[in-house]
Amino acid sequence: MRTDTGQIVNLADYRPTDFVLERVDLTFDLHPTETKVEARLIFHRRDGIDPKAPLVLDGDELVLSELLLDQGELPTEQYVATPESLTVRDLPESTPFELTITTVINPEANTQLMGLYRTGGIYCTQCEAEGFRRITYFPDRPDVLAPYTVNIIADKAANPLLLSNGNFLGGAGYGEGKHFAAWFDPHPKPSYLFALVAGDLGVVEDTFTTMSGREVALKIYVEHGNEPRAAYAMDALKRSMKWDEERFGREYDLDIFMIVAVSDFNMGAMENKGLNVFNDKYVLADPETATDADYANIEAIIAHEYFHNWTGNRITCRDWFQLCLKEGLTVYRDHEFSADERSRPVKRIAEVRHLKSEQFPEDSGPLAHPVRPTKYREINNFYTTTVYEKGSEVTRMIATLLGRDLFKKGMDLYFDRHDGQAVTIEDFVKCFEDVSGRDLTQFSLWYHQAGTPLVTASGAYDADGKTFTLSLEQMMPATPGQATKKPMHIPLRMALIAEDGTAITPTSVSGAELTDDVLHLTAQAQTVVFHGIQSRPVLSLNRSFSTPINLQFNQSAADLALIARYETDHFARWQALIDLGLPNLLQAARDARQGHDITCGPAFVDALLAAAADDSLEPAFRAQALTLPSEADIGRELGGNNDPDAIHVARRAILKQVAEAGKDIFAALYDSMQTTGPFSPDAASAGRRALRNAALAYLSQLDGNPARAKAAYDAANNMTDLSAALTILAHQFPESAETAAALEHFRDRFAENALVIDKWFAIQAGIPGADALARIQRLMETSQFKRTNPNRMRSLLGTFAFANPTGFGRADGAGYNFLADEILDIDQRNPQLAARILTSMRSWRLLEPVRADHARSALLRIERTAGLSTDVRDIVDRILKE
Repeated sequence: MRTDTGQIVNLADYRPTDFVLERVDLTFDLHPTETKVEARLIFHRRDGIDPKAPLVLDGDELVLSELLLDQGELPTEQYVATPESLTVRDLPESTPFELTITTVINPEANTQLMGLYRTGGIYCTQCEAEGFRRITYFPDRPDVLAPYTVNIIADKAANPLLLSNGNFLGGAGYGEGKHFAAWFDPHPKPSYLFALVAGDLGVVEDTFTTMSGREVALKIYVEHGNEPRAAYAMDALKRSMKWDEERFGREYDLDIFMIVAVSDFNMGAMENKGLNVFNDKYVLADPETATDADYANIEAIIAHEYFHNWTGNRITCRDWFQLCLKEGLTVYRDHEFSADERSRPVKRIAEVRHLKSEQFPEDSGPLAHPVRPTKYREINNFYTTTVYEKGSEVTRMIATLLGRDLFKKGMDLYFDRHDGQAVTIEDFVKCFEDVSGRDLTQFSLWYHQAGTPLVTASGAYDADGKTFTLSLEQMMPATPGQATKKPMHIPLRMALIAEDGTAITPTSVSGAELTDDVLHLTAQAQTVVFHGIQSRPVLSLNRSFSTPINLQFNQSAADLALIARYETDHFARWQALIDLGLPNLLQAARDARQGHDITCGPAFVDALLAAAADDSLEPAFRAQALTLPSEADIGRELGGNNDPDAIHVARRAILKQVAEAGKDIFAALYDSMQTTGPFSPDAASAGRRALRNAALAYLSQLDGNPARAKAAYDAANNMTDLSAALTILAHQFPESAETAAALEHFRDRFAENALVIDKWFAIQAGIPGADALARIQRLMETSQFKRTNPNRMRSLLGTFAFANPTGFGRADGAGYNFLADEILDIDQRNPQLAARILTSMRSWRLLEPVRADHARSALLRIERTAGLSTDVRDIVDRILKE
């Protein structure tokens, strides 16, 4: 494990490698503790490079076993090998040369789950971002592309399956008890996309015929017995392949596409060329064990990793600073796929909820960084919501600025111009400038400036002049390393709505560019005048969340209610309900802290219940509307001096008042939204279940006892309803006999299913209140808890730290001290996992002083511990930096 302070890598220091890698031939002789890796690498010196320049290759905890140059042994004075690097001098100046490097590694002991590791009898790799250097010495950077030939030798009985990237060349016996398999990937790729899997797994097989008529073999490998649970993943894969052909014209390019599901994995999934490796929670599903959310996640992540074949694999990043070029772009593509497959407004609401709950706090805290950073200490810590989700939003804004047709032409040009290359953000943006003729220099600030813009808006109607004047001002907050910012190009979708709900179209607009419904804010302050407005309009601004901003627009409750009732953009209707409710929640939190009575404005309650009862709205939308902002959302909007206990009391009080006002509506919804017949994960059925369970949650607020929720638990015939009822029991009635019985029943029924037991842990980890910590500690002592499994750690410790403000944020600081102990323990085995859980403390400065002091003390204890990984050292230093 790397425990130095970490060398700062700067974008400005980028330069190409001195040597060009022409091809890679790898041979693995697999053994649990002594795997032999032979890498034959052909290089030539780049033109213009000093003929005396040495070749420097990356390593990580490596031991060199043998080194050959053009098949001849290299004198020891010609090279220097350390665990972190291999430097070779006096190399041929003009002709290609072959370097053969042999290392011996221990997959069984690799608890970091980076490089080649073995878990549960399965050999598996994870090489992004810098895992390949844990396998062999290599120029381990994304701009080094080459074709790979891979030979795998292993015990045949233990490892009947030998997989790698590309097309299968063949295999045969290899001595006593062994066999080998050979794979060739003709598409040049960087080392982070290398993959190897070996072991004994079951398989689900199918085929897909591409738009040019080629038949592609599809295979999903899972643990034996789980094959039926991979059917939905296979269906999602085929739909993804078809969608990418129809929407983006992208056809798959190998003879076979494989997915392998493993239980021990640091990430959600990895897009290795032709051989995707998945966390099994994003592959396995059936009605008994998977929720509707699980099905939706499987669909989205299967699509995401497949779409990487072109946005990430065929065209990759020049360096890791361009990470959003593959991740943000591909998130945009999978969001569009899910929107087309399901409900576009409901999908957009879910995206924005996630963006605001995860990325906005990152943007406003010590971990803020641009979509394209300019420096990093540990690249693993930049797989962030800013790179992924905000990166997606930037791509979405390009589509908004140009329109669907020009955006498609820009993407076509990008694919044609840069296929097979490692490219930059500038290369990407230039394609859209070339097809549109539009200068995107100012727009590109979205890639370079950190922080969430604040847009302040105000409007005034002149009845005599028949004009509506909109005043806009933008402000970019200071962020670490960026004290001052330039004005952004902010595309705002908008609509003017009359009091009867009809759309108002101005005869002309002055003061800003307006294209279709997109208003372009480009200056720090702009005054926009809409002419020919016959009656006072209600302005709906930032429709569909066209730009990721904080909007300060003090509209009346009556105007927001009108938007919530009449807007044709359903996202805007939902946002109006949020804007009606949030002031009530914020005031309630302030009142709760001061011991005052908590009340909720009737305008919000009326609008919310009107949406809930509106049968013209799809059930999934109504379920989203009934989901109030979370306690974390409220804390973010309060902006500081936060008391988690007061926020919890306030939100519960508002929920109960809504429940009391709408009890008849919720009772009717609970009865009418019950699904009949066999379970189906389709969007319509999932929406009905979501609305019914939302109604159940409100009704349970009224009952004061767990009987209704326990009856729902007993009657549930699918995991969605079962886990929803169990969550209501556990979170609203944690000490009841009914809850204890349901938790015990759930555990015993699903004892052999690790993914469902993860849900059992997560539900209990989210139970609010000061008793949560003792509950967590008891659960960690159970036989079901496994410290070495990232999913299990995330389900219990991650849920507690990220999603239980009152339990984690106890006033005595015990939750923060507990987390510090656990981070230090996890860091010894799995630094990536430790660093990601530690980010739960990024917003500690928003806490009231007593809690903030406890949190700071816990962070300082981590910081002062010797031997921290670079992953954790980087996060804790940035969180604490003033």
